Amino acid sequence: MHSHTLDSWRHEHVFLGAAHERNERRTWAVVGLTATMMAVEIAGGTLFGSMALLADGWHMSTHAGALAIAAFAYRYARRHARDPRFAFGTGKLGDLAGFASAVVLALVAVAIGWESALRFFQPVPIHYPEATAIAVAGLIVNLLSAWMLGGDHSHAHGHDHDHDHDHDHHHAHHGHADHNIRAAFWHVMADALTSVLAIVGLLAAWAYGWTWLDPAVGILGAIVIAHWSWRLIRDAGAVLLDAAPDAALVQAIRTRLERGHDSIADLHVWRLGPGHHGAIVSLVVDHPHPVETYKARLSDIAGLSHITVEVHQCHGEH
Repeated sequence: MHSHTLDSWRHEHVFLGAAHERNERRTWAVVGLTATMMAVEIAGGTLFGSMALLADGWHMSTHAGALAIAAFAYRYARRHARDPRFAFGTGKLGDLAGFASAVVLALVAVAIGWESALRFFQPVPIHYPEATAIAVAGLIVNLLSAWMLGGDHSHAHGHDHDHDHDHDHHHAHHGHADHNIRAAFWHVMADALTSVLAIVGLLAAWAYGWTWLDPAVGILGAIVIAHWSWRLIRDAGAVLLDAAPDAALVQAIRTRLERGHDSIADLHVWRLGPGHHGAIVSLVVDHPHPVETYKARLSDIAGLSHITVEVHQCHGEH
């Protein structure tokens, strides 16, 4: 068979999210913003003696690093989308970057908690007006960054796991989740949270002399950030391990293919990238049709981007 006759049967393995390039541009812009504010906060925290501000600055440096990971992951995935070395494309690179970012986020939480605990026993003098002003500037940058990264996904993930009874919807939703932009968003939100807590701690300590509140809010922030990190590790990790992503999608495939005595002997469904799933189906039938017939039955299922069907004729008695 000539190679040109095979071309009509070949297909691309590009499984990038629909908003890939837009998310890439937004992430690079936020990297620049975050790095600039990080330098200001570290300098200000050192100069004015605020642990909350210094912690926020160093904490911001890890976010700048994590955001850079996200941005480079987008670029790499886009440039190598058609690289034959990647059997199912580069759609999962965002999940790998998101997982790495989530681990960094967990380390940030531990570092902030530890440093804040130490400050209970070793308080340092704080220059409140200057420290508070820089913390407010940090918060404004964080909120601007969150707005730039938000939009289509930010609010959708705020209550991902609050309703266990809505389990199938949760899985369907995560089939389209871009864990890379989600990780970047949570890094920025973690930063905004520590800025808010730093401002509250500074103002209370300044007004009432409650110096213990500066490290106390640091510990509270560490707990919240650790929780966000765990959720992201769990969700991105599930994709990397090819966990069955969507009970509704599996059921839709079964409903369309199991007609009469036709039965699915083996079915694998997994996520290839944001909004893209692959399926390998082994079908046992009495009267086989061409493979295209079975693929056509699945063609209108949203998010099913790569389908492999094998058909076996059953010669036994029913």
